[in-house]
Amino acid sequence: MRITRWTPYNDFQTLQSSLNRVFQDFNRGGDELTTGGTFVPPVDIYENEQDISLKMEVPGVSQDDLKINLENNTLSISGERKFEKNEKEENFHRIERRYGSFTRSFTLPNTVDSEKVNATYENGILSIHLAKKAEAKPKQIKVNVGSAKPEIKGASTAA
Repeated sequence: MRITRWTPYNDFQTLQSSLNRVFQDFNRGGDELTTGGTFVPPVDIYENEQDISLKMEVPGVSQDDLKINLENNTLSISGERKFEKNEKEENFHRIERRYGSFTRSFTLPNTVDSEKVNATYENGILSIHLAKKAEAKPKQIKVNVGSAKPEIKGASTAA
């Protein structure tokens, strides 16, 4: 009889490998996962004193397939990256890129001026700039030094 050390992590690794094989086999056989999988493009959002900017990675998406809608302080971006059937799917060794339709929605603060929205698309990056309303921008207030009293209009200085 031989005593061996039991490590529970080896069992988890074996289970993980088995699950990976199952999903790989399913992925090869089903058209749904390769061409209609969930495609969620990543977004960076940046804010400064003048505007809010969004940059979304959507390589392979035609400009005509992008739709941007701003309604009730909600910015919605939708589009579709289409799987090109130029090559036979059985000739692929691996399909890792995601295809299909996507929709991303963002709730915007009330400080955004919905009349001043600009969108550009270049090198697979969709950039959207949302200008802030004038009253929402920070204001500089000058502080006076000394004991100067504020003047009150209409007040009499004679005693």
